[in-house]
Amino acid sequence: MNKRILVTGAAGQLGKTIEELFFKNNLNLDFVFVTKAELDITNYNEVKNYFNNNNFDYCINCAAYTNVEQAERTPKIAFNINAYSVKYLAKLCRENNIILIHISTDYVFDGEKDKPYTTTDATNPINEYGKSKLLGEKYIMDILKKYFIIRTSWLYSKKYGNNFYKTVLKKAEIATELSITTEQTGCPTDTVSLSNYIINTILKSTPSFGIYHFCGKKPMTWYDFTKQILLDNNLSNKINLVKVNNYCTFARRPKFSVLENTK
Repeated sequence: MNKRILVTGAAGQLGKTIEELFFKNNLNLDFVFVTKAELDITNYNEVKNYFNNNNFDYCINCAAYTNVEQAERTPKIAFNINAYSVKYLAKLCRENNIILIHISTDYVFDGEKDKPYTTTDATNPINEYGKSKLLGEKYIMDILKKYFIIRTSWLYSKKYGNNFYKTVLKKAEIATELSITTEQTGCPTDTVSLSNYIINTILKSTPSFGIYHFCGKKPMTWYDFTKQILLDNNLSNKINLVKVNNYCTFARRPKFSVLENTK
């Protein structure tokens, strides 16, 4: 019997990519994809009723509030989606014997290291987004025994959602010059790679639960990433790329948030 998997937040870039891979690869898995309009994870009773009327082996939680700047201005919204709703989801997964796969972030770290972060490194988020995601992680670990927390970084899709990759290409259509920061270093991660990693995690016969790190293999600054995007799309000669060292944002960002892809 095929494993039955619920994907929440299915309208986002990761959810859409998982859905595309499912239909493309004819996987021996039964996926159910729900958007916020179809299942609002911040509504406990709605999720409870949904779980009572449907049987699942796994829940992949792709629902998240990822606007780092706005999270700093309206932290209540970020905590409601990234932490408190995750707490309720974890409780319902426990009650229904569902394995939770939760997507987290490199922003749970402060960026003060000069070596890649491991899963055992101390967390210390420096913005409200990171704090809300870390609290969500803690709820899961307190409530569940069967879970995967997968931290990733600088997630982007070439096809879906709003992300840095697509923003660069949009700006390149109308601008002749782009000023990009060199202050932050991370690992851009494409949704296809992460989706395959999640699917392979489910397909393993003897899963080892806990926290995992998965991100792109090559650390780079936002400037480096922009340079690569322009190169891949044959736009390098059309855009003058300018390095900026003091790019100001409302929310603080970790200067170095490279993750080590070990466990």
